[in-house]
Amino acid sequence: MQPVSVVTGRHPYQVAIHASAIVCGIALVLTDRVPRSAAESMPYPVQVLWVALLVTSGLAALVGAWWRGRFATGLKVELGGVLLLAGGTGMYGVALFAVSGWAAVVAGSFVVGIALGSWWRAAQILRELRHVADAERSLR
Repeated sequence: MQPVSVVTGRHPYQVAIHASAIVCGIALVLTDRVPRSAAESMPYPVQVLWVALLVTSGLAALVGAWWRGRFATGLKVELGGVLLLAGGTGMYGVALFAVSGWAAVVAGSFVVGIALGSWWRAAQILRELRHVADAERSLR
């Protein structure tokens, strides 16, 4: 069997994205304001969900990346955070384009890019979890 190589979520780029999600979510809570695109396209309960997704996604992904226990558990926690971020940024990307159309191309493409990158990372984690499971089976 080949050695198992796993890419952790501790890459500075990923850490910055997840920390930014936390900062953005907290800023939205503290200011009690959401961007116009979110206010116009999302009912209030969905806005609350969106803000919660930002904060919890960042926290979960960072906790998973620095998990000290079983490695596969840390990957699963990170996966949860990455999927929440994909959902939250996907929601906001749709809101941007729904309200502003082509005027949202700069901000919208940036936000949608984060959503797509999150889905990509989720696929990486799932692949890594399979490798870890295969390695554990081979040790038995």
